[in-house]
Amino acid sequence: MSNIYTVSEMFIGQWSSSARLDGKTVIITGANTGIGKETTRDLAKRGARIIMACRDLEKAEKAHKEVMEDSGNQNIMIRKLDLSDTKSIREFAEVINNEERALHILINNAGIMMCPYSKTADGFEMQFGVNHLGHFLLTFLLIDLLKRSAPSRIITLSSMAHGWGTIALDDINSERNYHSRRAYGQSKLANILFTRSLAKKLKDTGVTAYAVHPGIVRTELKRHMNLGLLIMWKVVRPFTKTPVQGAQTTIYCAVQPELDKESGGYYSNCRPSRCTRAARDDEMAEKLWELSCKMLGIVWE
Repeated sequence: MSNIYTVSEMFIGQWSSSARLDGKTVIITGANTGIGKETTRDLAKRGARIIMACRDLEKAEKAHKEVMEDSGNQNIMIRKLDLSDTKSIREFAEVINNEERALHILINNAGIMMCPYSKTADGFEMQFGVNHLGHFLLTFLLIDLLKRSAPSRIITLSSMAHGWGTIALDDINSERNYHSRRAYGQSKLANILFTRSLAKKLKDTGVTAYAVHPGIVRTELKRHMNLGLLIMWKVVRPFTKTPVQGAQTTIYCAVQPELDKESGGYYSNCRPSRCTRAARDDEMAEKLWELSCKMLGIVWE
């Protein structure tokens, strides 16, 4: 990846805007910690109505209380969502579609990184299942509400780590060969390819899509790192971003007015960024879309 990212691109990036989100409804997955919590805090201060979609309700309650006190915004609620279980995703979406009149911003933020091999409730490799398939299904189930609420936006957190993986169509669940770093890279590559396909399919609907690399951020995601990676982490830590800094590009893609005219791009440090050639492969993006639909048992033309 060294030929793609400069040091400044990996570590720097602050942005500020006075844009308001009064009257807008936002869903943020993984809103109880790290980048998700800081995104929630910022958008709450802008007046948005926020639905925190979280697996850990105890952590969510603490974050909810903190964000409400800090922002002065009481229009924030928690809903249970476990992205490793399609039943939970469908139940969450049913509640949203029944209770909400509009959805203006969907932020697919939650993620799992370099965990030991395990499977979701539906038998998908955990990282691909949560990071890609979970958000793919969630977006599918909420897409009609997003269309009715247009102009609306879908922001999916990817990573520069998309360069670590390839889409293994014949072994998508890494059953024959599992390497935690490559599997994480595959899931993050899938996030960008999903965003590209989504933008094409949503052309002229008023719904736009963006993939985001937040930077190298000090969050709980590193909890599964092996000793070698943890040693490397200690070396680069002084140059990494805080969760507040890491949330900036997500916030930028959520509120920047000019982005209404853009869709399908990959953003880092609050501006368009470069991704790998594999992440620009529209033929693979289409194959991944078809496979994802098949795995989830859905039809999404």
